[in-house]
Amino acid sequence: MTAAVGLGLLAALASALALNWGFFAQHGAAASLPPLGLRAPLRSLRSLFTNRRWVVGFLVGLVGWAFYVVALALAPLSLVQATSAGGIGILALLVRFRGKERLARGETLGVALAVTGLVLLGASLAGGTPASTRPTEVAVGAWLAGSIVVALAAAGPAALRLAAGAGLGIASGVLYAAGDVATKAVTGGILVFVPAILVAHGLAFVCLQLGFQRGRALATAGLSTLVTNALPIVAGVLLFAEHLPGGTLGALRGAAFVLVTVGGALLARRSAPGDTVSQTTSAEDLHDPSRWTRRRRSHLSGRSVRSSARLRRSRLASEDESATV
Repeated sequence: MTAAVGLGLLAALASALALNWGFFAQHGAAASLPPLGLRAPLRSLRSLFTNRRWVVGFLVGLVGWAFYVVALALAPLSLVQATSAGGIGILALLVRFRGKERLARGETLGVALAVTGLVLLGASLAGGTPASTRPTEVAVGAWLAGSIVVALAAAGPAALRLAAGAGLGIASGVLYAAGDVATKAVTGGILVFVPAILVAHGLAFVCLQLGFQRGRALATAGLSTLVTNALPIVAGVLLFAEHLPGGTLGALRGAAFVLVTVGGALLARRSAPGDTVSQTTSAEDLHDPSRWTRRRRSHLSGRSVRSSARLRRSRLASEDESATV
């Protein structure tokens, strides 16, 4: 491993720390704000940028993105993404020790798998790193177009079959990954994709902030982090011709990728106990935040009515027992 690649992986680790702390802070702030919506973009942005906690998380996230650009300029895309994938473990630890959610057994296992994968990845670097080649503009453009289609499907029809906020989390991850692929292409000299970086990251930002109000941190930022890091590893092989080393080291690096991905999936698939948000987010909710708010209030009201009914039945039973005595 060259000194430049080593510095690149350190930058990737710093990026993962900053980005996921920023996601954690933004999630906590956005969840407490009035409903955000696409029909009132200026009001929504003003609501976010006037919240001190959200702004701090956003600025820390920008620092993380700057570290990420440095990492891409110094190291191959697949290694940068595998290192950054450990960020979902960082997010889980923040949720466990700084948030109000308890990690389930599967989530704890996910953290352990992600960390183990990073250790194996570090060991595999003894055999050198894959070289990157410059992809064609057509190949990168096709990848970006496909990413937009997948993101639309995840945020729309697929969201009805996923946990609350998960569809938006996946959509943001796909779009962030597209921006990362475009960033790698730009650092390789294909400057035509600079606008694509801005568009992809802008749309991903919108999806993630909407998701923060609809689901828990691991179902939104967690899934986003997982997808953001998994897809560019595939792109590194398909677009940038990055190959795994042979023999034992190749198997070790492959196992590292699998462990990081599986660990992230375990962390992201679980729902928080006592989650009061509906488990589906329809496409209409993305355009009408008041609809989502009414549905959430109705859900909470229904729980309150059921709890009151159970309390009344319990009191009546107690009165009947007293009358019998």
